[in-house]
Amino acid sequence: MREETEFRPKPMVDLGGHPILWHIMRRYAAYGLRDFVLCLGYRGEIIKDYFLRYHALGADFTVDLAAGAVEFHRQVAEDWRVTLVDTGLETMTGARVQRVRRYLEDDDLFCVTYGDGLADIDVDALVAFHRSHGRLGTVTGVYPPSRFGQLVNDGPRVAVFSEKPAREGTRISGGFFVFSRAFLDRLSDRADLILEREPLEQLAHDGELMSTSTTATGSAPTPCATSTRCGRCGRPMRRRGCPAPSRCGRRRDAGVRCLHRIA
Repeated sequence: MREETEFRPKPMVDLGGHPILWHIMRRYAAYGLRDFVLCLGYRGEIIKDYFLRYHALGADFTVDLAAGAVEFHRQVAEDWRVTLVDTGLETMTGARVQRVRRYLEDDDLFCVTYGDGLADIDVDALVAFHRSHGRLGTVTGVYPPSRFGQLVNDGPRVAVFSEKPAREGTRISGGFFVFSRAFLDRLSDRADLILEREPLEQLAHDGELMSTSTTATGSAPTPCATSTRCGRCGRPMRRRGCPAPSRCGRRRDAGVRCLHRIA
């Protein structure tokens, strides 16, 4: 995907005529969640421009050049409310969430996911599970696929060949979260605060993080700060981000994060 992200953030990579981000939002909207807060970082202006022009590009309209008026004949199908917030180019995931706190109003729960991961998630079931256990956080757990084809042998004969099956045992984060509002009190505005480090590690230590298993298939999120290789320049990455920021511009956490409020 390197060539696709040379001049645009990964959430804006086209997939079936729409950016990945649109597909993520549409998934939430299918379950009635239509109020979105986007945490912008790397090339955030591209995402802003996309939504500023969304209505015009998705509708039929007539332009009166003399009057400078525009008459729209067909409205876009999406009835979403989208808030776009610049949270800093080098800001890590935990601080990004904290910096949009004021836009969450008084909602008791909110969903968080990455801007580049797609999955067939039952959002209603995820939210219902979170409400049922009363803890501060919920994360989807998935079994990672094997990196290689798996063989089951009967002597030298291959009895079963399975191409990259899911590995049972330890699950990994599926990247879809639900948090109670009180979780925000555990975050700070410190730019280097990584959501997946201190906040979630402490949440688990305190017994406040629950996991729901899912068999959903999809593309796992791969933010620059946690990938083994930079998504833009392809070089091996250090813990805190791309080792060649002067070349690819993806300093530290370059992913755009989507937060979805529950009405």
